[in-house]
Amino acid sequence: MLTVYSDDHRLQDGRAELIDGTLKPCYECPARADIILGRIRDSDLGDVIPPEAHGEAPIRRIHSDNYVDFLRSAWGLWSAEGRDYDALPLNWQIRDMRAIEPVTIDGKLSYFSFDAGTPITAGTWQAAQSAVDVALTGVDRLRAGERAVFSLCRPPGHHAAADYYGGYCFLNNAAIAAQALVDSGADRVAILDIDYHHGNGTQSIFYDKADVFFTSIHGDPRQEFPFFLGHADETGVGPGNGKNANFPLPWDAPSDDWFEALEIACRRITGHAPAALVVSLGVDTFIDDPISRFRLETRDYRRIGERIADLRLPTLFVMEGGYAVDALGANVEQVLSGFAGRT
Repeated sequence: MLTVYSDDHRLQDGRAELIDGTLKPCYECPARADIILGRIRDSDLGDVIPPEAHGEAPIRRIHSDNYVDFLRSAWGLWSAEGRDYDALPLNWQIRDMRAIEPVTIDGKLSYFSFDAGTPITAGTWQAAQSAVDVALTGVDRLRAGERAVFSLCRPPGHHAAADYYGGYCFLNNAAIAAQALVDSGADRVAILDIDYHHGNGTQSIFYDKADVFFTSIHGDPRQEFPFFLGHADETGVGPGNGKNANFPLPWDAPSDDWFEALEIACRRITGHAPAALVVSLGVDTFIDDPISRFRLETRDYRRIGERIADLRLPTLFVMEGGYAVDALGANVEQVLSGFAGRT
């Protein structure tokens, strides 16, 4: 299986995130991609190639112009205030507060974010745009005839919506890739999100669309971040009605329950009859992940890859979460090798 990777991911290297009421070193760190890449190369899964530049047009197909302009300029505005440390928001616009974009950088950070765990740094924009190029190069290779491609994206993307960031995500790599597949001629595309945390951004982007089916298996939003999307009754609106399927599971759900949800999700994908599949590949479902509460073990990830392969679709794997760094490479490799061994 071909892997697409860029060293630019290291430019997103935040110093701290606000979690559990304190500032702590970021769980989402450069070591994650480095560990995965090392395992891919050691496993001889296939070639590793750099991405090709695709410009901003595919990004702006998914994200609003004012949001993209904000991300491009945020560090410059922040550092112009004499700050050389990570940019984090001050507060959030909520309920009866008016959604008017402020003119100051502190206001903009608050307006465009939904958490204080996603620091903007001097290299954030370049890293995020490069991650998009990694995903889109994967799309290019699928269109050229590859059966499957692994886009080793970092920073991740599935929490980023059309006009806000959070959950370590700035640009929605999987959504941009899915839209690119549609724009290049795929009449229908499916996105399978198996990250522990609900892909709220991806859902919101396609919630009223008929051509992209989104399904996610994740921690119950009554218990788990990002809390406010991911309920089972969220099924899409308008043309997208029936094109969204969530499978929320409670903390410490048995692995059998997780695989039952995967089976139903895969059947729903088959019913959508997509021309291609994008997998938001999170492995923070692992039993020892420090910020998650599911119980999958390393041997389970091969089974996931095998089931996805059984869908018999051109498949783009896009890297999302996974923070148990000691097991991260092995867990990702098991998904990919399970897929490759089945095809």
